[in-house]
Amino acid sequence: MKPLGIQLYTLRDAMQDGNHLAVLQELSDIGYKGVEGHGFGMSPREFRKVVEDMGMKVTSYFGANQTPETVSQFIDDAHELGVVDTVNGYGTAEYKTVDAIKSTAEKVNAVASTIKAAGLSYCMHNHFWEFEIVDGRLAIEWLLDDCPDVSLELDLYWCTNFGANKAKDMAEKFKDRIKLVHVKDGPMVKDEPMTAAGAGKVDLADAIPASDPNWLILEMDFCATDMMQAVRESYQYLVGNGLAAGNKPV
Repeated sequence: MKPLGIQLYTLRDAMQDGNHLAVLQELSDIGYKGVEGHGFGMSPREFRKVVEDMGMKVTSYFGANQTPETVSQFIDDAHELGVVDTVNGYGTAEYKTVDAIKSTAEKVNAVASTIKAAGLSYCMHNHFWEFEIVDGRLAIEWLLDDCPDVSLELDLYWCTNFGANKAKDMAEKFKDRIKLVHVKDGPMVKDEPMTAAGAGKVDLADAIPASDPNWLILEMDFCATDMMQAVRESYQYLVGNGLAAGNKPV
């Protein structure tokens, strides 16, 4: 089983107004092994120490899209956080046509080899638009073909493109490029709220074993129920069903 972390964007509202330490402690108390994210007025090194003092790790560094001018600081921050995997992502316009994707690939390649040379992976995180068909292929396929130094943080919800694809099929198809997996569940209806893992329509029990990431990372963009309760229920489902490893038994 792969270790279970959580993307802190999930709890962005709860972590406002100086409440981040209490939320981090609650995640540790639930049993999460790691967190994706950093900041809250702390340097990467300070954030890492806080997280590790709570018995967790920083899973990965999800930062702003990089340029040759910014990549050195990006690499330094990743090393300070103690991670091996870094993540960026692009919007709909950058994947709309083959020409747009090739232009995006040029931006990615301008920094990817530098990041790889620093001992880090450089992952693209997807939303649904990377898994739409563009000129006969999945948009993400065009990008990966042009970017040999790039890996994936595969989002198991978005990669279904609201039911057009099966999450397991996408995990199998891109298994060799996957370094991280975002575990996400929901109704597969555009703009509808997400759910706790196991309460939606993504077949996580099939999809998770089909991938081989360094980390499984829970993420919910928004949810109809209390977010922290959904975070607890997700942990119970994933760890309780042997799909992920946590620090505490269910």
